[in-house]
Amino acid sequence: MSQLKFAAPVRRLGTESAFVVLARAQALAAQGYDIINLGIGQPDFRTPEHIVQAGIKALQNGQHGYTPADGLPVLREAVVRDLHTRHGVNVDAEQVVIVPGGKPSMFFAVLMFGEPGVEIMYPDPGFPIYESVIRYSGATPVPVKLREETGFSFSADEILAQITPKTRLIIVNSPSNPTGGVVDKAELDKLVAGLATNPHIAVLSDEIYSQMLYEGRKHVSLLSYPEIRDQVIMLDGWSKAYAMTGWRIGYAVWPHSMVETVTRLCINDHSCVNASAQYAALAALQETKDDVLHMVEQFDERRKIILQALNDLPNVTCANAAGAFYAFPNISQTGFTAKEAQNLFLEKAGVATIAGTSFGENGEGFVRFSYANSADNILKAIDRIRPLLS
Repeated sequence: MSQLKFAAPVRRLGTESAFVVLARAQALAAQGYDIINLGIGQPDFRTPEHIVQAGIKALQNGQHGYTPADGLPVLREAVVRDLHTRHGVNVDAEQVVIVPGGKPSMFFAVLMFGEPGVEIMYPDPGFPIYESVIRYSGATPVPVKLREETGFSFSADEILAQITPKTRLIIVNSPSNPTGGVVDKAELDKLVAGLATNPHIAVLSDEIYSQMLYEGRKHVSLLSYPEIRDQVIMLDGWSKAYAMTGWRIGYAVWPHSMVETVTRLCINDHSCVNASAQYAALAALQETKDDVLHMVEQFDERRKIILQALNDLPNVTCANAAGAFYAFPNISQTGFTAKEAQNLFLEKAGVATIAGTSFGENGEGFVRFSYANSADNILKAIDRIRPLLS
């Protein structure tokens, strides 16, 4: 038997349960079971064809080699123009660093500031990789509780009250995974006013779902606040809005003071992002506005359907979800824990969902449903679950 011992940081790493549930759902489907997947956070739309063709063309044109570690200059310039169009902000192309997906930016931001003796704040319930990477770095994770009664928006007063001399980084996410919650501008204003008096604290603003907002809401990027621009790392990418999860391409905008360090992290970690994916991402920014609008309109229709259907289930309530493509119903009155409900729905009803506790301790009593599936499948899934709760 092996006597190998892993290093302590690796033993502290967590995981993302959505992939565990996906594997189980796929295994059941391979055995012949009819599985409806409302678990994985992945658009069910195909990548728009002109994006696919741009990637193919890049390969055919010989784009097979290394690219700059921070990304193709033409793509970084396109990101700059897109941010100006969507958010009305101006950034320099040298601040934009292209990476393989959203997670590397999270990892790099935490590695830059996390170490033993340091505190890093993160949303709970929130994307599980936040806490996982914080623990890996040796820093102390400090959860910021998101509450159902506020639509899972954070309280700026609570965040600011949790700041200590050890606080080095704060992670915020709006629209939110797993709740679909959106933070109002007034709350952001209050947070920014407090952060401006704490210039030693960096902020990682995860805005990957910024194009997926409903009910007439407009996204407010933390980049739009000049008083904290030197503190803000803004994360975005192509996976969600452009249905490009498998292309593995994202980016972050970094303060000038951090660019050299994060570029060195890229060189040490992955060298560069593959060229064809970058040319595909360039096509997405240049020509895909109508495709994004159509997809978001479809998600909005499904959002309305799933919210009503979940609230019609016995002993279940579901707060409004104003962004992303997730609903986060409260199942605490059903008598099941979050994990029990997740397993029951999958094993007995053939419906894949994710337990709220996969996103932090404060997710107990909730289950995440992704409505990145057809309206027919959403209604069929709810009908399968209903007898289990009656």
